Amino acid sequence: MARNTDPINRVTTNLLQAPTKALPQTMRIVLCYPVEPRHIRQIAAVAPDAEVVDAGQERIAEELFDADIYCGHAKVPIDWQGVIQKGRLEWIQSSAAGMDHCLVPPVIASDVPVTSASAVLADQVAEHTIALLTGFFRSLPTFFRAQQQKDFIRRPTRDLTGSTVGIVGLGGVGRRLAEVLRPFQVQILATDMFPVDKPEGVAELWPADRLEEMAPLVDVLVLSLPLNEMTRQMIGSSVLGRMKPDAMLANMARGPLVIEPDLVEALQSDRLAGAVLDVTDPEPLPAQSPLWEMPNVIVTPHVAGQSGRRIDNMTNLFCENLRRRSAGQPLINYLADKRLGFPIRGSGTPIWGGELAARLRNAGG
Repeated sequence: MARNTDPINRVTTNLLQAPTKALPQTMRIVLCYPVEPRHIRQIAAVAPDAEVVDAGQERIAEELFDADIYCGHAKVPIDWQGVIQKGRLEWIQSSAAGMDHCLVPPVIASDVPVTSASAVLADQVAEHTIALLTGFFRSLPTFFRAQQQKDFIRRPTRDLTGSTVGIVGLGGVGRRLAEVLRPFQVQILATDMFPVDKPEGVAELWPADRLEEMAPLVDVLVLSLPLNEMTRQMIGSSVLGRMKPDAMLANMARGPLVIEPDLVEALQSDRLAGAVLDVTDPEPLPAQSPLWEMPNVIVTPHVAGQSGRRIDNMTNLFCENLRRRSAGQPLINYLADKRLGFPIRGSGTPIWGGELAARLRNAGG
């Protein structure tokens, strides 16, 4: 075979045979939470070389495949297996405290770091919990129904003040709720998977496996813990059957924490005085659910975390974590163990709260 001696042909041949080097990609930050243009400008100012994409729920399933960084809470089906297999995604920042929307097996098994919005909405959830508890104890649903009938008759009420409240999950929300409850002069008991750093206003902080021991001691049992494989359906007849007949359940976390038929049976058989539920399983709560018609149940449609400042605070957290990532600093609310679905208190991970939260609330562009 003749040797190629033409220098032009030789160069051309070498270029065709040489491996091509991909051009560097622009970093894409994909958002799926209800941002406004000012929030996008704030994010772009922190990451000026990135493309910021407001995908929304309509386009998130498609845009995630080309995301380097994702911040949001997708409420539509996501092919997480495909996203992880593509290998482009470098970090997930949830815009929700509950992580069941993204902590699926492919994400948990991957090396993609995940950070949560744990405690970012703690003020609002604590406020909503107080509203539901005081509304229940002061018989407000009864009086609202009487008002519609123009019925001006006194009815019995109860006191939240001086009661014993059990908090299941003393994370950001649980700790904020304990603070807000203090003026009511309640005794607060709590369980947590990591029972460390007991707040001053909490009388007892026990390991999670002492829940059934705590249940008969409380007038109110408040759920404020994440949904994961260890907590799913943790509240059923075993726990409800140990509670006092005049006690009540408050679920501010995730509906699947509770075995709903067991709750309905406990309420219908008068083994439980009532329930206040911001979350149900499933959501929306089906029209045929007995919970709708029960006079001793208050249902709100998963609105405890709503706030006029919610998106501002979430964006401030995301921007701070973008800065920290660029500087090689620890990320706020980093999930060291993705199976848990929450940052581990006392592990050295910075967690939203206290002075850090106060500073970030005042941040923004």
